[in-house]
Amino acid sequence: MEEPIIQPAVTEIAATPETALPRPAKRRIAAGAVLHWLRDLTLSVVIAMMVILFLYQPVKVEGTSMMPALVDQERIFINKFVYRFPFGEIHRGDMVVFWFPHDITKSYIKRVIGMPGDRIEIDSGTVMVNGQRLNEWYVPPDYRDDLSMPAETVPPGEYFVLGDHRKSSNDSRMWGTVPRRDIYGRAVFVYWPFDRIGVLR
Repeated sequence: MEEPIIQPAVTEIAATPETALPRPAKRRIAAGAVLHWLRDLTLSVVIAMMVILFLYQPVKVEGTSMMPALVDQERIFINKFVYRFPFGEIHRGDMVVFWFPHDITKSYIKRVIGMPGDRIEIDSGTVMVNGQRLNEWYVPPDYRDDLSMPAETVPPGEYFVLGDHRKSSNDSRMWGTVPRRDIYGRAVFVYWPFDRIGVLR
């Protein structure tokens, strides 16, 4: 035996001229919603621009010295805030952006290898830090070279930097260390081309 189907009671209310909203009122409500949406969108864009302007800066990579991590003509964001205050420490392995010490109109990007006080030596392409071989997982075999450099100590307040593509990099092996005051950012993110988007390590 089939169960009876009970339909819920529906009370229909016809809109009379007294209860229906007049057309001008409906238009005002729609216009108000659009204005609120535009206000929120504008505020979001302004906040995003402030974050980019004060914390991050888009830059274009020129050259091959940081391959394979960075390629020529790639667009990246650098964090300009991270090193501005005393608590913003520079760490070994950071990809830093700095003014070239011998021509401050030029800006370079390299990887920090030696910290202040470190003793750096390069033996046929193998980097030694304080007598220990540095694990450079970011330098593929095809990008290594066989250059050597006698041991030297990184001065206080300065950093020894190298490009990941050792065969094509102009870095601390040739022109020395970088003063802390010349380092103004850290490379953090690739945003173009789209197939390269990602966080930098």
